[in-house]
Amino acid sequence: MSIYVGNLSYNVTQEDLSKVFSEYGAVKRVQLPTDRETGRVRGFGFVEMESEASEDAAIQALDGAEWMGRVMKVNKARPREERGSRSGGNGWGKSNSGGYSRRY
Repeated sequence: MSIYVGNLSYNVTQEDLSKVFSEYGAVKRVQLPTDRETGRVRGFGFVEMESEASEDAAIQALDGAEWMGRVMKVNKARPREERGSRSGGNGWGKSNSGGYSRRY
């Protein structure tokens, strides 16, 4: 399982995050998704640790902690959902005016 870490500084690095979490156990992997257009860190990441006990200790200690000027949100990561259309169809839907409009 992995840990979701939200509300991160846009200046955070994988090394920064690994160092903080390593205080609670061995870190296997750190992922910091980046914006496709800007290459900038998106403000959240994922940390995988060697043991569930280490993960639990890190979550308990770091959820709500202030780090790099931000209050972190730390919890168990949820399984990734299949990406599909938000409208459940082809993206076209009836507007309030009775016509059809493209939803984005």
